[in-house]
Amino acid sequence: MKEHKRGTIVVIGAGIAGLASAYYLVKDGWEVKILEKNEVDNNCSYGNAGMIVPSHFTPLAAPGMVAQGIKWMFNSKSPFYVRPALNPRLVDWGLKFLKHANRSHVDKYATALRDLNLYSSRLYDELSLEDGFNFELEQNGILMMYKSSQMKHEEVELAHRAQDLGLDVEVLEGEAVKALEPNLKLDVLGAVLYRCDGKLCPPKLMQQLIQYLKTAGVLFFEKTEVHKFVTVANTIKAAITDKGTFDADAFVVTGGAYLPELMSKLRVSTPLLPGKGYSFMYDTKGEKKLNHAALLLEARVAVTPMNGQIRFSGTMELGVANDKIYENRVRGIVESIPKYYPELQVEYPKNKIWYGYRPCSPDGLPYLGKLKKYGNTIVAGGGGMMGLSLGPAFGKIVCDLLADREIEAGIAGFKPDRFGS
Repeated sequence: MKEHKRGTIVVIGAGIAGLASAYYLVKDGWEVKILEKNEVDNNCSYGNAGMIVPSHFTPLAAPGMVAQGIKWMFNSKSPFYVRPALNPRLVDWGLKFLKHANRSHVDKYATALRDLNLYSSRLYDELSLEDGFNFELEQNGILMMYKSSQMKHEEVELAHRAQDLGLDVEVLEGEAVKALEPNLKLDVLGAVLYRCDGKLCPPKLMQQLIQYLKTAGVLFFEKTEVHKFVTVANTIKAAITDKGTFDADAFVVTGGAYLPELMSKLRVSTPLLPGKGYSFMYDTKGEKKLNHAALLLEARVAVTPMNGQIRFSGTMELGVANDKIYENRVRGIVESIPKYYPELQVEYPKNKIWYGYRPCSPDGLPYLGKLKKYGNTIVAGGGGMMGLSLGPAFGKIVCDLLADREIEAGIAGFKPDRFGS
């Protein structure tokens, strides 16, 4: 840790993007304060699937998602749902999504998304070697498992594109998949193994980051909501909250699903919808151990071995945020599990359901970079389903931008003010 301080930075948001930013900033000599609207130990970074996914080089706004989404919307247990509402934000997001759901958009940004995820994966490797960090990092790949020939065709085509991008990918027939998981019966036609992917335990990662930051002198302010910013010319001078005014030399705005509300206070448009996802832990009681994380493709369910148990997670429910658990969405996850793992007869996990909001941009790309309006402010958010995967890359790039260093991944397409102000 450097003794000389560069200055004071206020980080808004204590999800993975905020904590990772604080981690690199404090190591680089900044005095850091973190403002969190809710509690530090309860956000989307805790309950997600814990996957590191260079395989996700295709943005959410991809060809076929519109037709597939419309089909799924008529099934209350489906993996994808847009909850209808007479809401201008929802309409605006939908129109922008339609504009970007095409092959040219996907092709244009596939390399940048691949590079950002690979960079983040390397940073996770480095973080796991630091004293005080043991968050079950395993870089042994993720299985994209399918049951139908139609899904096989789509996934193999995607695998070939991944190979063209230089990713370590292998198409496996059913018996080869089963050989990778000898402890648990599988009922699948085959799978694509993305060896470039990995997994970790999100609660351990988050808790260890918080402990590191507190030991390093970072101050946390929970249940502290930013109401407005004090600006002078092209500089933000302070954040005014319900717990007082926080002056700083620079600001990092993360905020997860709350990013649009924060950015509106700066008159910058960052269209975003909260994509509600559900997860729960399943205890195999030491039996039926899984070797690999997996995605059950037809069901769009993520399966992650974690802390001696298995985390099942899924659904993308776009719409206005609320605190309601829609049981049919969770039942859709539960009922899909034995179709792939016949020995796992999982019951509906009453009182064990977690939900959180993925911050989804309409073009499927993150918001990452300096604001044109305010040169001392950086935005890092909108990671959608890649949020945890991109955390360290977000944090390191934030730090390097504030130090005017060259960054190690291209972010030109991720400008936080690309939709105007």
